Amino acid sequence: MTPGPVPTSVAGTPHIAARPGDFAPLVLMPGDPRRARRIAETFLQGARQVTDVRGILGYTGTHQGVPMSVLASGMGIPSMTIYATELFRHYDVRRIVRVGTAGAIPAAVSVRDVVIASAAHTDSSLSRVLVDGVTLSLAPSYRLLRAAADAADLASTAVHIGAVLSSDHFYLDRPALFDALERRGTLAVEMEAAGLYAVACAEGGEALAVLTVSDHVRTGDVLTAEERETDFDRTLRIAATALLTDG
Repeated sequence: MTPGPVPTSVAGTPHIAARPGDFAPLVLMPGDPRRARRIAETFLQGARQVTDVRGILGYTGTHQGVPMSVLASGMGIPSMTIYATELFRHYDVRRIVRVGTAGAIPAAVSVRDVVIASAAHTDSSLSRVLVDGVTLSLAPSYRLLRAAADAADLASTAVHIGAVLSSDHFYLDRPALFDALERRGTLAVEMEAAGLYAVACAEGGEALAVLTVSDHVRTGDVLTAEERETDFDRTLRIAATALLTDG
């Protein structure tokens, strides 16, 4: 498929089958389509499915009386950039908050904790290709970050705010890299936040990543699938609060 601008029509975009107006301006974005369905069924009210192209599920309903959508991003920066770009560019989405998982790096961050990504380092070329000759700093919307930080003060679990690494390599085995990142304050590694932040910057939208720590790259601790879903709810509440902020 040839990349590039594609007009939205009643048939949708190449990757999203929704019609104009099917998505709310506020979008929660997990990676897993099954998690998107779970959010629609248990967190949104009156949710209806609006897209299922390639198994990537999207729904629109309300939360606290405000229209809100959920769409899976798939895995990795390329997939994230496709869906985030089409939402911002063709569906008038204003805010996207990624709700996903991450692997902790320092001992101070434990499984079940929440990490709010105030910056996203990356080993992808993404930060270098958007503006010729410049490596962009990939950061979230300050308004969303501040709202999530305020919501975190009321959370029943430990919440950390700091930089993450968005890696192109899931099975990354480079202990020296993690040592260097830890010395520079990096909290966790995941695969999508940098892509989301880059797209929001390019498209004039607002974005944030709020992550559940599902495993630890140092200790090997890992949550079970059931534990991931239980602990994911706290991340989801922080993310939705950020989406709803008026600040």
